[in-house]
Amino acid sequence: MSTDRLPRHVSIIMDGNGRWAKARGLERVQGHIEGAESVRACLEAAVEDKIEYLSVYAFSEENWNRPAAEVDALMAMIIRYIIQERDNIMRNNIRCVVLGNRSHLSREVKKAIDDMMAESAGNTGTTFIVFLSYSGKWDILQAMKAAAAELGPEAFQSMTQEDFDKYLVTADIPDPDLLIRTSGELRISNYLLWQSAYTEFYFTDTLWPDFRKPQFRQALAEYARRDRRYGKVK
Repeated sequence: MSTDRLPRHVSIIMDGNGRWAKARGLERVQGHIEGAESVRACLEAAVEDKIEYLSVYAFSEENWNRPAAEVDALMAMIIRYIIQERDNIMRNNIRCVVLGNRSHLSREVKKAIDDMMAESAGNTGTTFIVFLSYSGKWDILQAMKAAAAELGPEAFQSMTQEDFDKYLVTADIPDPDLLIRTSGELRISNYLLWQSAYTEFYFTDTLWPDFRKPQFRQALAEYARRDRRYGKVK
């Protein structure tokens, strides 16, 4: 595939872990564990294909309402994943960034995140973004509050969309060109609401634990066939 037809930023809503586990008579957490293998596979593909940014929706603010045992298992798995993937991330020159509402996160999770971000900050290859305890509405609201506090009422009234971008948690990250959602659900679930205004959507029935390199590259191929006009006429 021609590199000029590749998306600069691919984002993924990873859905279907629970259904994958249930279909096999397993606990839901086993689906999340297998789903981590899909994260690894897609990140490898992004590095190989020289995708500049790969982001994943790992945990939404709404997910805090899940059973406590599942939430605890997910947080433990995130810490374990960060530790286990450290060598792979550094070897492949990957920059790791974690974004979201940190107020709910434990001290242990915050430390694991901060250590990985600091260690990989100088890497210049693919940027891997994990959205953790994130929601699009929260992001827009916190950006509005930050902008109003910094600029004051009068300046806030005259700000442009480009000015507002600077207050989102994705301030230094380009908007996603391609958003993939697995498991057959046709919604974006409060994810990157502002940033996905001109994103191409790709929906697949494949459950996330079964989504690996071939499926990832199939999505890239579909993106390459799209005609992106941004409201203009070509």
